[in-house]
Amino acid sequence: MGTPRMRPDEVDIDVPLVRRLIADGFPRWAGLPVERLSSSGTENAMFRLGAELVVRLPRHPGAVGSVAHEQRWLPRLAPRLPFASPEPLGRGEAGHGFPWPWSVYRWLDGSNPVVGALEDPGSLAADLASHITALRAVVTADAPACPRGVPLSTRDAPTREAIARLAGRTDTKTVTRLWEEALDVPDYAGTPLWAHGDLSPGNVLTAGGRLAAVIDFDCAGVGDPAVDLIVAWNLLPAGVRDVFREAVGADEAEWARGRGWALSISLIQLPYYWDTNPALAANSRHVIAEILAERG
Repeated sequence: MGTPRMRPDEVDIDVPLVRRLIADGFPRWAGLPVERLSSSGTENAMFRLGAELVVRLPRHPGAVGSVAHEQRWLPRLAPRLPFASPEPLGRGEAGHGFPWPWSVYRWLDGSNPVVGALEDPGSLAADLASHITALRAVVTADAPACPRGVPLSTRDAPTREAIARLAGRTDTKTVTRLWEEALDVPDYAGTPLWAHGDLSPGNVLTAGGRLAAVIDFDCAGVGDPAVDLIVAWNLLPAGVRDVFREAVGADEAEWARGRGWALSISLIQLPYYWDTNPALAANSRHVIAEILAERG
C-alpha cells in the first residue's frame, strides 16, 4: 500500500505498479528487483531499482511539474556543482492507472545526516557552503524562477495562520515577534541567483561525515539565494553556523532572511505534517527550538 497519505489528492503507488511501469517503459530493466525507499519527502515516492537505479514518481498533481523541471535543468547544473546531483536516465509515461510522467535516475550512495549526531559538522558546513557558492555562480540565462526566491512578505499570511494553529504547542508570542523581525529586513535587491530552495536534511546525502550529494531539485531556480541558508538551522549545530556563514559570505540582511525562511517553512510544515510525517514535524520543531534559543 505504501506510505500514509499526506494530502487528499495523493495516488496510491506500490511495488507492483512500479514493476509494471518499468516493464512497459524500460524493458531492459524489467528483471531488476524493486524496493520502496522510506523517505520524509512529501512530493514523490522513491523506489530503488536494482543496485544502480532509483525510480521517482509524483505522489500528487502538484508534484508533476518537477519531472520536466529536473529532466531539463539537472544536466545543466550538475557538471557545475562540486558534489553529486541526481542524474536523469529516463522519463517514463503514464500507464497502468498511474496518470503522470515519472523518472529514472542513477542511484547515489550516501545517507541522510541525523540532526544532532553529525560526524564532522565543521567539514559538512564547509561542504554545504561550497555547494551553495557554486550553485550561485551558475549562469542564470533562461533559468526558471525559484518559488522560494521571493520576498518573505509573500509568506506572511500562511505563516501567521500556522502560528495560530500552533497555539498551545509552541511559544506563539515569541515566534510572532521573530517573524515580524524577519519581515522588517530589507528585501533582496541584487541580481537573481540560482538556489536549490529546499536544503533540508532529507535532501542531503553524506558519507563519512562529509557531503556526498544534494538531491531533489524541484524548487531550484533563480531569485533571492538566502533561502538556501535554511540548512544552518535545520541541520547544522549552532557551533558551526558562523563557519558556514563566513564561507557563504552572507551579510547581516541575507543571514536574517535565511533565518526568516527557516522559521516560516518550519512553522507552516509543523501543523500540516504533525500527524502524517513525523520526521518532517520533528525537524520543524527542531528548527523552531534552535531559532528560539538563538534569538528568543
